[in-house]
Amino acid sequence: MAKEKKGVRLDHISKIYKDPKTGKDFYAVKDTNLEIEPGSFVTLLGPSGCGKTTTLRMIAGFESPDEGEIYLGNEPINALTPNKRDTAMVFQSYALLPHYNIFDNVAYGLKLRKMDSATIKKKVTDILGLVGLEGMENRMTNQLSGGQQQRVALARALVIEPGVLLFDEPLSNLDAKLRVSMRTEIRRIQQEAGITAVYVTHDQSEAMAISDKVIIMNGGIVEQVASPQEAYYYPKSKFVADFIGECNFLKGKVISQDQVEIDGVKVNCVTGKLQQGADCDVVLRPEGATLADAGDVKGIVKYSCFMGAYQDYHIQVGDSLVKIQEYNPKNKKIYMVGDTVFLHFEDNTLYAL
Repeated sequence: MAKEKKGVRLDHISKIYKDPKTGKDFYAVKDTNLEIEPGSFVTLLGPSGCGKTTTLRMIAGFESPDEGEIYLGNEPINALTPNKRDTAMVFQSYALLPHYNIFDNVAYGLKLRKMDSATIKKKVTDILGLVGLEGMENRMTNQLSGGQQQRVALARALVIEPGVLLFDEPLSNLDAKLRVSMRTEIRRIQQEAGITAVYVTHDQSEAMAISDKVIIMNGGIVEQVASPQEAYYYPKSKFVADFIGECNFLKGKVISQDQVEIDGVKVNCVTGKLQQGADCDVVLRPEGATLADAGDVKGIVKYSCFMGAYQDYHIQVGDSLVKIQEYNPKNKKIYMVGDTVFLHFEDNTLYAL
């Protein structure tokens, strides 16, 4: 794929719909500004109704923004129909042509572009090799597994060499194990092709595994744009903290720039721009603390369960029930329900909001 990589820019984009029950207008997407770098893999992530699919469909041209402008590279594309945009979509349903074999499904877009048969054959053969379907050109799509159908849909989108590849929850129809292997394949193919990708999912682990950046949306508004690591360790809101992985919120008070007080005990914590003396919510990930007979914050074990790779605990700390996962528990002391324990916080694991 030798063509120039293109990024995507959303400039104050809004989409307004009418509520069929109340008849009132509401923002499905509100005043959104995004900059997607050329060649990057970016995921729009959030719960149902957050605006992620609407945003993707506006980039594709299936929906038109009511406010703002969308740019592909430096070109404004609001006025362009989907077939005139330098994009390709991989749909949730795959949308394969059932009466065509694999070769003809993949070649379909090239034939519409009036390419000669020799060029089409080379391009289709090359792209089938990239997605691991070489030698299967003559097989009909109804003879394929779900994962193979997904690869055909991906090859059909890639073969036209779009500037931007768009994914609308492409793995939602696959079983859990196949989803994991296919998301790895999608990431490998995207990196090998060097193409810009915008991916929609509500599955946080999927987003974390494949993305350069995640765009977390809630109620039509972008809550945070960050790398998976930054969103996990330094969420900008309680919504982001709670949506990305398991999370505990402990009540605290800011003592200094790097210290808070929890249940009367001072502990190290990143407090950012919070004012000294302010009440705060302290974000603690389940793997961010260990249990011991002495430590930072006292608690009572309410639940203790062996999960193989980790021991799963629920600890009552003041008014909060804290979930802790102690990994590799074989050589560690196992605490039982009713035991008094102390939470020991590793450095740089607590973050205040």
